[in-house]
Amino acid sequence: MPRMRHLLTHDGLAAVDALLQRRPLLAFDFDGTLAPIVAQPDKARVGPGIARRLAALAEWLPLAVVSGRALADVRARLGFTPQYVVGNHGAEDAADARAAAAHAQRLDALRDRLARDAPALGGAGVVVEDKGASIALHYRTARDRAAAAALIDGMLAAPDPALRVFGGKMVVNVMAADAPDKAKSVCGLVARAGCDSALFAGDDVNDEPVFAAAPSDWLTVRVGRDDPHSRARWFLDGTAEVPVLLERMLATLQRGAV
Repeated sequence: MPRMRHLLTHDGLAAVDALLQRRPLLAFDFDGTLAPIVAQPDKARVGPGIARRLAALAEWLPLAVVSGRALADVRARLGFTPQYVVGNHGAEDAADARAAAAHAQRLDALRDRLARDAPALGGAGVVVEDKGASIALHYRTARDRAAAAALIDGMLAAPDPALRVFGGKMVVNVMAADAPDKAKSVCGLVARAGCDSALFAGDDVNDEPVFAAAPSDWLTVRVGRDDPHSRARWFLDGTAEVPVLLERMLATLQRGAV
């Protein structure tokens, strides 16, 4: 498998310029991509400079934010209004509220179990975040992260075909097995936007399905090079390089290259 290459190079920026000629969908994860990862997730926000650039890009091309957060939560943190926002790792789309409600209902048995195990989880420093169509078990603030992660793994060890469990950065996520992941969501958005290609940027485990499923003519970007096995074709060295990419795209569009 080819290794990721740095996007802010001659070849990488040439690939960006070539993609813009095709008027792609621009799609971004939120935490760790548009906003830095923070110890208290409620404090995460898109910075004003990035929000301004994204709003300008959205005037040129269809733009989507596809986040693990709940839809209403991520919308309130953006500082601009993109054409599309999808929450809960792809399971919550404003275009199909009925499906999102059904995905949320399939988590009811897990909710009951988490309520019963609340004392043990709280004692281990695990924070349970119920986002409706998905549930996140955070252990970033636990004193003993390894013990907290082991407790979560033990609770979820019994396979349940109705659920899908996947990790993240100091978090374990659970959602309905039949809910769309980010890959299906982004592919659906490409079609809805009338595009035939996309740029997608993300930083975590739940973004890897997009990287793996993306056609060869998409531009996939991992923010951070912490996973050498990522299926993304390009990388940025952290969120500090995201505004550099956005500025380059704006300059290309504004000088009439598209």
